[in-house]
Amino acid sequence: MQAYRIRSFDGPPVLEEIPSPSPAPHEVKIRIRACGLNFADLLMQKGTYQDTPTPPFTPGLEAAGEVLQCGQAVQHLTPGDRVAVFGGQGGLAQEGVFDAARVLVIPDSMCFEDAAAFQIAYGTSQVALDHCARLQPGETLLVTGAAGGVGLTAVEIGKLMGARVIAHARGTGKLKIAEAAGADHLIDAKEDLRQAVKSLGGADVVYDAVGGDVWTEAFRATNPGGRLLPIGFASGEVPQIPANHLLVKNLTVIGFYIGGYMKSHPEVIRRALTTLMDWHSAGRIRPHISHVLPLERVAEGLELLRSRASTGKVVITP
Repeated sequence: MQAYRIRSFDGPPVLEEIPSPSPAPHEVKIRIRACGLNFADLLMQKGTYQDTPTPPFTPGLEAAGEVLQCGQAVQHLTPGDRVAVFGGQGGLAQEGVFDAARVLVIPDSMCFEDAAAFQIAYGTSQVALDHCARLQPGETLLVTGAAGGVGLTAVEIGKLMGARVIAHARGTGKLKIAEAAGADHLIDAKEDLRQAVKSLGGADVVYDAVGGDVWTEAFRATNPGGRLLPIGFASGEVPQIPANHLLVKNLTVIGFYIGGYMKSHPEVIRRALTTLMDWHSAGRIRPHISHVLPLERVAEGLELLRSRASTGKVVITP
């Protein structure tokens, strides 16, 4: 079978033939129909992601497809099931084996592309806004990077939770996409973010996927008693947080990393994904996928993420 492999952190990844894997007792083997790309895949190529495996390995954090074979200890899945998996690696291949505990049966109404674009982006936003930040109806939510993979889902979910949503993104095209997802107010990245948010009454919750100067300005526009979620650092700069400002304004910064919750609080993730699957079946949410590419064009898909040329998700179809 074909797989996109990282052989070392010094050289480029390669598309190569490797043996088809066999599942261990607690694993399932899946024919992969779609794999969602994430910014973490870019970091893994350099070895800078917090959960980077030891090379050689196949990246691809989340995938969807059909169960081909179940290990002897697996009871809740059977061959032929349509499933999604947040495996953390292994998705950029034609087949893969994954821990059965991380595999979910998907609704008949959900296509493989949607399923592969679903778990990390929607799961991150649902748990971050509901379980962590306790976003309330009527509060103001500021989402930075609002047309990106996780940002766009935060706009959708924030609106469904009854918040007034301010979307921050670069350019008219991306802002229109955020508006279509439910944003009430739009701020272009070329504007003064702090002043624009303050003119709208400030933010009660900040969902920041950008970091750097964007975080700093969003931080300064947060209302007293507000909550801030550092979700990612697409700018490449991890912000430093002044503890004295937290004290004076009674602010709370809440770190959230979905991979860590998968290990420490898997029941929270599963509960969130069940809710999200129900919302998808009811037509309340729908992944925005800007590009669908074959396996031999993974490098092109990752460059779309790196250059921020994509909106929503980029999906690979092995």
